[in-house]
Amino acid sequence: MSGIEIEEVDEAGGARASAASGDKAGAGHKHVARHHDSGLLAIGLLKLAEAVFFFLVGVGAIHFIHRDLGDSALRLAERLRIDPDGRLVSYLLDHLDAITAQRLKQIGLATFFYAGLRTTEGIGLVLEQLWAEYLTVGVTTAFLPWELYEIARHADWMRVCLLVANLIVLAYLVWWLGRNRRGETEAGE
Repeated sequence: MSGIEIEEVDEAGGARASAASGDKAGAGHKHVARHHDSGLLAIGLLKLAEAVFFFLVGVGAIHFIHRDLGDSALRLAERLRIDPDGRLVSYLLDHLDAITAQRLKQIGLATFFYAGLRTTEGIGLVLEQLWAEYLTVGVTTAFLPWELYEIARHADWMRVCLLVANLIVLAYLVWWLGRNRRGETEAGE
């Protein structure tokens, strides 16, 4: 367990509880108060939100297999009252034509896998499981080269902010793991 545990021994309450239960008189009664780490909880909830997002992207990709993406984009632009002849819609339509049904299947499969990975990380971090902390460090580290490549290829605020957020998560988890390892080593001595 990665959380901080505080043990309180209540001698008087323990003696009464022990005597009432037939155990040795004078034995202490332990109360363990578990303090959850708000950083792990926040990171876990962020991972779960990412999982929902990527799951919905996967559902959308599967939904649009064998459908006209350009027509759907035009209808969406009209609903959002965006000029269908504008630069944004034209750019989008030019790029949507290149997406095939096979590519949509690949996108759907990849995003479902990624959503599953994020769900596993998120649940494990919320439950403060050590394996989830190591998994998140590994996955985050594995994606850093790709994120750096994307920024080098085309830097924008969104990519930079995602990189900074991932670096903050990585730094926190490495700090947390190091802190817990030091605490376990000191407790064992």
